[in-house]
Amino acid sequence: MQLLKRKIDSYLFEWKSNPRRKPLIVKGARQVGKTESIRAFGMANYESVIEINFVLQKKFRTIFDNGCEVETIIKNISLLEPSWRFVPHKTLLFFDELQKCPDCATSLKSFCQDGRFDVICSGSLMGIYYEEIESNAVGYKEDYEMHSMDFEEFLWAKGYQPSQVEDLYQHMTALQPFSPLELETMTGVFREYMSLGGMPEVVKMFIDNGHFGGTLKLQRQLLKDYEEDITKYAKETDKAKILAVYSHISTFLAKENKKYQITKVAKGARNREYIGAVEWLKEAGVVNVCYCLSNVELPLKGNYAPDYYKIYYHDTGLLIASLDEEAQEDLRANKNFGTYKGAIYENVVGEMLRKSGYDQLYFYKHDNPALEMDFFLRDAASLVPVEVKARDGATTSLINLINWDSYPDVKYGIKLGYKNIGWNGKFYTFPYFLAFLLKRFLMRRK
Repeated sequence: MQLLKRKIDSYLFEWKSNPRRKPLIVKGARQVGKTESIRAFGMANYESVIEINFVLQKKFRTIFDNGCEVETIIKNISLLEPSWRFVPHKTLLFFDELQKCPDCATSLKSFCQDGRFDVICSGSLMGIYYEEIESNAVGYKEDYEMHSMDFEEFLWAKGYQPSQVEDLYQHMTALQPFSPLELETMTGVFREYMSLGGMPEVVKMFIDNGHFGGTLKLQRQLLKDYEEDITKYAKETDKAKILAVYSHISTFLAKENKKYQITKVAKGARNREYIGAVEWLKEAGVVNVCYCLSNVELPLKGNYAPDYYKIYYHDTGLLIASLDEEAQEDLRANKNFGTYKGAIYENVVGEMLRKSGYDQLYFYKHDNPALEMDFFLRDAASLVPVEVKARDGATTSLINLINWDSYPDVKYGIKLGYKNIGWNGKFYTFPYFLAFLLKRFLMRRK
């Protein structure tokens, strides 16, 4: 079975090439492909791979009971599995489902200092008490956050070559519009990505079968798995609140302003009582939270209201799966979405921005004067408003943000839609499918 090409593949190779590498923790939501990628990397690059899954192989949770020195751990593993071989400098220890054995993190310091064996840990963020792990392993580990497949990885899965992806970026930098064939084809592929999302198992089914059959059922099972994990890993006192927030995401995305209102989730609820639930889902990698800026000015970090936010699914395919049975088909035909249409495009753009390296999302809404902007990014010296247009229409807020003297940090903007590449002296126009390249595009601007 051919594996899907993932960006973590090149990261792991670079990690191994570093003579001063430290033990690695690969974090991410469940079922985004962590285990498969690490296992394939280990088999291709090491003489011996010791893989321990703390969920499926509970007996190995005791290997740290006698201490966290490397010799003690190796001895205990060998007692349980005497046939395994530990070849110095040629062995990878892969500790999977770390959330079931947080004591494993304490051993990373010893493995780092010992240096004879490479170590990679992986686990669902939903079950990792990361503050505890951080305190146990600070300074002696590296971290990598893995997401479901981004649009570039989806293009690879479809058979597109890196040179073809690079050509998309060259169109952006040259402000060269796509030909009708290019625009129509990439828009079609992008609609496939929106309805499927990037969960590897879903993408693999689609690629292998050549059609969408069975993918919706699989996506809905993933949604159920996430709900089960919430009940499994959340503290007893928080479970009801977390499930309430999670189950209402699509409800609030359907509303015109898309603001998440806790008072509509539970009668008499106060927002501050639910902030912990939202943070739990965010840290678990299940949702992307977009905070409202307090002021349209730099810097972005620290300049937002922590209790005014929108919540998006981390994978737009799962948002589609949370809707009615016909949602996938309607999306591909670009019909029957009403208010949801704007929410879906915002969700997928937010997802693409997060996967391209933005660790926080921001928007802005102000009633007097009336201003609303979907996202804010930045280049080296200015704040960049990004408007996501599900339909053609006026860009009053975008124009006002650029023109008004009260927003000196805004020099230009970006509009995303079903439009070709363009520049009118005030804002760039890009088709949706280029959103994954925005960070790279903005980094080149001085």
